[in-house]
Amino acid sequence: MPQATSTNVRDRVTDTLDRVAGAIERRFEIDLRALAAFRIAVGTLLIVDLLLRSRSLTAFYTDDGVLPREALFSDYSAVYSLHAISGEAWAQILLFFVAGAFALAVLVGYRTRLATIVSWLLLVSLHVRNPMILNGGDIMLRMLLLWGIFLPLGERWSIDARRIERDRAAVSSVGTMAVLTQVLLMYVTNAIHKSRSDAWMSGNAVVEIFQADQFTILLGNAIADQVPLLRAFTHLWMVLILLSPLLIVLVGYRRAAFASLFVGMHLGMFVTIQVGLFPLISVAGLLLFYPSAVWDDLTALATRVGITPRLHGGLIRLQRDFPQFSLPLLRSVREAVPSPSPAAITSRGRVLFSTVVPWLFLVLVVLANAQAVDYTEVPDPAEQVLETTHAEQSWRMFAPNPISNARWLVVPGELEDGTEADALYGSAVDWDRPPSVDETYETSRWRKYIATMRYTDNENHRSYFANHLCGRWNATHETGVDRLTIYGMTDRAGPSEEPDIARYELLEYDCSGEFIQHD
Repeated sequence: MPQATSTNVRDRVTDTLDRVAGAIERRFEIDLRALAAFRIAVGTLLIVDLLLRSRSLTAFYTDDGVLPREALFSDYSAVYSLHAISGEAWAQILLFFVAGAFALAVLVGYRTRLATIVSWLLLVSLHVRNPMILNGGDIMLRMLLLWGIFLPLGERWSIDARRIERDRAAVSSVGTMAVLTQVLLMYVTNAIHKSRSDAWMSGNAVVEIFQADQFTILLGNAIADQVPLLRAFTHLWMVLILLSPLLIVLVGYRRAAFASLFVGMHLGMFVTIQVGLFPLISVAGLLLFYPSAVWDDLTALATRVGITPRLHGGLIRLQRDFPQFSLPLLRSVREAVPSPSPAAITSRGRVLFSTVVPWLFLVLVVLANAQAVDYTEVPDPAEQVLETTHAEQSWRMFAPNPISNARWLVVPGELEDGTEADALYGSAVDWDRPPSVDETYETSRWRKYIATMRYTDNENHRSYFANHLCGRWNATHETGVDRLTIYGMTDRAGPSEEPDIARYELLEYDCSGEFIQHD
């Protein structure tokens, strides 16, 4: 009798553990079609990101720009970047084309893992070349690519699928756990930062962001004065990110519905505030939370409206007609090198790559986020790994306190003929608040750069910026500029109040003087 009782207890414990394991596996399972859609989205975003960056390629990535390599190597201790090998524009253009080619390979799913690895390396290299212009979207895209290395991104809707015989609908692994957790950590960490802010907890944060007239675009300009609506959005966003763990807890259609609320909010950001590709990158990550039932419904709907046959036919033609490039050199090397036990080595390598490495990175990323909100400290060896792989993160977007006033620059330059002009805008010097502060920034990258340059502790960047303005003006105007002064302008008044403009002199710069000049 005691033996039977012991057996029953053991069976109940085993059954409970199996149910728990099954519940965990279900929550970290990703449909292969979701992975395919994610891959296509990430590949597309990589290409779009390169196209957008190319508009300021000379200014941000060459020796004629705001951060020449002399300054980069001087100010940053460890610079491992292919983009820093040359300061010429042609070298950057070449690297942009190479990155675009591998991003296209990611998009169509050709040699997907190799393309993902190279795309991640080139993206890290690009980010290292100019850290002054990075935002939360850049960090998330970088991390999504990193986790994508450990995922079967090419198993559906890809060229690689023509040689994959595995028959499965979904996958659950350390890699899927890591990428879903990464998206969740962004929201949780940002929620903790914002929960420590009176502006966010009182419902005024989005009001302040929109009324600062520094980020608003399109629909944002139309609703900037709708205070009750903006307060409602503030409260809704805070509720969503505070409840973001439900992205993991919920399953099935309830998870899809909850993820769709985040998607809707991010698409709203995209048409109201200028934060680069961050909203679309976030949507790409959220695609992974849509379960198989949703993809089944979408497939059935596409079949009913006649889209599926055309898409399937196009994919078949792409798989059939796309050339297969072999790597004979690598194959000959593998054949020439003796291996005492190739099966064992392959097995150990697969376990190391698919399990040990992503587990290690997942633990480090969790620690990094905990450190960002002052819950713990990352040990020095772990910190070095995070810095080397550029996996460090803090997610302080508009947190803890959002920008609540309008900010822009005025850069009066003294010309050789004794006249004065704004060396930044190429116009007459105007000290009044611009009609639209957002339009004073060429792109969201320029706004990020100017904000970082203006408020960074490293004053050298102001000299680099001034030196760039001197060179740009003298290269495009017959009358050169002798010296210029950079002023940071801030309007501390609300949108319905009379302007209360403060002027801060950031740097007076002699265009013929030393490269680095301080006041």
